Amino acid sequence: MRIHRIHCPQNLAPEQQLTLDGKVAHYLGRVLRVVPGQNIILFNGDGRDYVSEVLQVSKKELHLMVRSRLPAVGESSLSVTVVQAISRGERMDQTLQKCTELGAMAFQPMFSERVEVRLRGDKLAKRLEHWRSVVISACEQSGRALVPTVHAPVEFLEWVQTESVASRLVLAPGADTPLSRIVLPNAVELAVGPEGGFSSAEMAHMIAGGVAEAGLGPRILRTETAAPAALAVLQAMKGDF
Repeated sequence: MRIHRIHCPQNLAPEQQLTLDGKVAHYLGRVLRVVPGQNIILFNGDGRDYVSEVLQVSKKELHLMVRSRLPAVGESSLSVTVVQAISRGERMDQTLQKCTELGAMAFQPMFSERVEVRLRGDKLAKRLEHWRSVVISACEQSGRALVPTVHAPVEFLEWVQTESVASRLVLAPGADTPLSRIVLPNAVELAVGPEGGFSSAEMAHMIAGGVAEAGLGPRILRTETAAPAALAVLQAMKGDF
């Protein structure tokens, strides 16, 4: 029987009894149809997995006992924050999902000149909650026990003007230096443009601010393809591939 793996935003420890309710309980009880005596894996983002036994299943609640704490799951030695210009609908979801699977440590959504999605107030809060749920689902699937942070979106200039200890790169079609030849430190911020790319003025701002251009070959990739492709290259260079 497959062991299901579920995110649980609670403190977890061996021999702890806990109750799940709401959407998580519905998903486990009504969709996955877990039964008493069955084991599932819980993780809360602390870097560990917890084997837990289902004790009781009701219409609205699920009662479990945490049985053991598993060794920490290894994370990449390369810390990558994906600074993604916000793309439309499923494209943004794909970037978050695939980059989480590939080991991104954080995401910084960004409003740039050519971003077509403009979110404010409640719509922004709901979209941010949705993005974080996409990342959690990707962690459940990929076995990651650390949940990447999804920061609140910022304006382009705010990001450029904020100091960072990480090495900053921007993917640029036609860049003189291939990404595979960049000398990497242990922390990288990787900027990826929206549909249509960054404007020439934005590129000038980044270069003036110390952001280095890097290329991914002769073909122009879609915005939802670029970040995962670049992350795979970076992990092969200095990460855990």
